[in-house]
Amino acid sequence: MKTPEKVSSITAMHHYLKLKKPTNPLISVFDFNEVSVSPDTILNAITTEFYVIAIKSDCAGRFKYGQQYYDFEDGIMYFIAPHQVVQFEDILLSDVKGSVLVIHPDFLQGYPIASSIKDYGYFSYSANEALHLSEKEENSVTEIIANIRRETENNMDVFTQDLLISNIDLLLKYCDRFYNRQFLTRKKVNNDLLTQLETLLDEQFKNNSLIINGIPSVQFIANELHISPNYLSDMLRVHTGQTTQQHIQNRLIAKAKELLSTTSMSVSEIAYHLGFEHSQSFHRLFKNRTSLSPLEFRQTFN
Repeated sequence: MKTPEKVSSITAMHHYLKLKKPTNPLISVFDFNEVSVSPDTILNAITTEFYVIAIKSDCAGRFKYGQQYYDFEDGIMYFIAPHQVVQFEDILLSDVKGSVLVIHPDFLQGYPIASSIKDYGYFSYSANEALHLSEKEENSVTEIIANIRRETENNMDVFTQDLLISNIDLLLKYCDRFYNRQFLTRKKVNNDLLTQLETLLDEQFKNNSLIINGIPSVQFIANELHISPNYLSDMLRVHTGQTTQQHIQNRLIAKAKELLSTTSMSVSEIAYHLGFEHSQSFHRLFKNRTSLSPLEFRQTFN
């Protein structure tokens, strides 16, 4: 596999895409129709050291994220964090409508958003988990990005960075809201995922699977469901109020209660049966979740 090309600065990104030099080296907005590169360049995989936020419509082609390809025919929005690998393929950028906002982490320094931007899980979603906007939502997003572009192209003054930060913060909050809406409105897709999740956990809790394989990790569950860990946890949080880790722990506690109340297995044996390497870890989790130790819980049945 060819090593991705590293694009370390926004100025380098503009040069790579044959765009004019950015007015600000730490933040820039450009339209897809301003890009004029050869198909060979589009085929290259790249990594960046800055955030990329793009909104696209009328996209005729495929987008590769990791080792998977996804078709995009409708308007979508996607988010890429620094150091992720991304590759465009079979896309004629001149036929794509939309805008791209690129932000270097240094631009955010000194503001709360420098830390809070890392809390937005959608920067690590896979491409097939892109944000699908309604027409009204798309207009809201487009307007904010247009405001950012106008501000970056104006002569800088003492208000410029504060205004840009405010608009970026507003954009991220709107996108968080729109993703929350997407989790709720895509009921069939999400219900199918929830069903697959429960089926997968049922399989893991059967027989001696936990003894052999250990407690299933969030990454394992996400891989089995072909979904990114953050997307799965965020979707679960909207529908159940709990993350994937909390959901797995709930299943463990439920199974532990069953074994404590219906068998004569010792606490250490139950911990081993549930995939814990150390019984102390089981004891600590059980007490944190139930306010009772395993033995205290068992005694309530005597």
